[in-house]
Amino acid sequence: QVQLAESGGGLVQAGGSLRLSCAASGRTFSNYAMAWFRQAPGKERAFVASMNWTGRGTRYADSVKGRFTISRENAKNTVLLQMNDLKREDTAVYYCAASPLTWGVTSTDYNYWGQGTQVTVSS
Repeated sequence: QVQLAESGGGLVQAGGSLRLSCAASGRTFSNYAMAWFRQAPGKERAFVASMNWTGRGTRYADSVKGRFTISRENAKNTVLLQMNDLKREDTAVYYCAASPLTWGVTSTDYNYWGQGTQVTVSS
């Protein structure tokens, strides 16, 4: 198993930036593809970004392309989500997820989840 813990959420004005961090512990981090999802109030959990085991492959939701960047530091067992030019519609709880098999775009692709961190964007 792998345990995940997100940090870095908070309140930010529209147009601002935040960097989320997800620390992994347990099994070998480099054996897992990583992803970020988010869930806004009253909505289903939605894909944000994913990265494969080597870090050379990335996928992004259309709504965040060009604004968000996913990265990983295998030596530190950490995956990051740099969020720039934040919009009110980015307000959500952001979750880190891990999978040993796939770096897909659906929540069912991932076996392990963190508890989430709240991001609130004000106008």
